[in-house]
Amino acid sequence: MLPRETIATAAIPGGDTLTLVSHGRDFIVMLGRDELMGTRMQFSEEQLAALTLQELGRENPRVLIGGYGLGFTYRAALAATGEGARIIVAEIVPDILSWAEGPLAHLTGDTLEEPRGEVMICDVAALIDDANDGTCAKFDAILLDVDNGPDGIVRDGNDRLYTRTGLGKVREALRPGGMLAVWSAAPDHKFTRRLMDAGFAVEVREVRARPNNKGPRHTIWFARKG
Repeated sequence: MLPRETIATAAIPGGDTLTLVSHGRDFIVMLGRDELMGTRMQFSEEQLAALTLQELGRENPRVLIGGYGLGFTYRAALAATGEGARIIVAEIVPDILSWAEGPLAHLTGDTLEEPRGEVMICDVAALIDDANDGTCAKFDAILLDVDNGPDGIVRDGNDRLYTRTGLGKVREALRPGGMLAVWSAAPDHKFTRRLMDAGFAVEVREVRARPNNKGPRHTIWFARKG
């Protein structure tokens, strides 16, 4: 069995510590003993962007992604949109970008130089607030993958995103007909109810972690603003 090798660690503001490890040719981001994400099971993260933008049906959308991680959702969003799109990523851990430009550069390629995209070191909730107070334009789609589901597992401050009040703020930050999509490692029927109570039309899908229809089943909520 191949051993896991620690490549780097990163402190989460207001939270715990992330660890980047290698396992053969694969890379995994750990929170304690829990695997948050890895290069062997990226398909559902890519589908978070691809399915949302397909459903949205707008060629040049303005998109906010909560969490850069290993960059799979960001790169899938770039691939699914036109030259006039604007893809903004809010990443709260600065070292994540250092990993993207260092040991994970083979995944990143030149996408951090893409003129349609921007990765900002900030809390995604702050950009949602900016859209609501007019500091920045509203979004066609907001994609959240900052935790392993609708619960502030990575940092307690994320809990507010998933409350009825927080979801109401997300809804107001969207343009008419815009979509919120949330990735989760497991289903959560109470969260589905909260989305509905916040005024969204909701669809819940299960997506495999790998493109060959293998690996764990992950959950994505697609919530449209009416």
